[in-house]
Amino acid sequence: MIVDRLENIQTYQPLGRRISVALAYLQTTDFSQFEIGEYPIEGKDIFAIVNDYALKPETEGRLEAHREYVDIQFLAQGGESIGYVPYREQQMISEYNAEGDYAFYAGTSSLIRLEQGMFAIFFPEDLHMPGIGDPNERVRKVVVKIRR
Repeated sequence: MIVDRLENIQTYQPLGRRISVALAYLQTTDFSQFEIGEYPIEGKDIFAIVNDYALKPETEGRLEAHREYVDIQFLAQGGESIGYVPYREQQMISEYNAEGDYAFYAGTSSLIRLEQGMFAIFFPEDLHMPGIGDPNERVRKVVVKIRR
């Protein structure tokens, strides 16, 4: 897992071309006028999902992980906490959904705060629980999915 601000994306170029493309897309795109939905960057190898939602209390969150894609979660507006814990044989509490590329896990996590302009990169071994915070607050988040 990596947490940083967009102005530092040059640090992550050694992680590969697809991650560099995704971070450059986030840095050069104004998401304030985007409709909620999915936007291809390089077909299904790299694509962005724009979403607006209300936050939820930590007690309502679920740890999730992906097998096929790396997530870059970027806060375009607002801020949220995201639970994080490395995968260490935690109990899967839902069957893996291949179409959605996710499974949910039991366990506890540490909260990391992302503010507007920050991103977090979650690799398949990173269990994460997004969208945590005051239910009266809303965020605009862009998740870029990068096929491994």
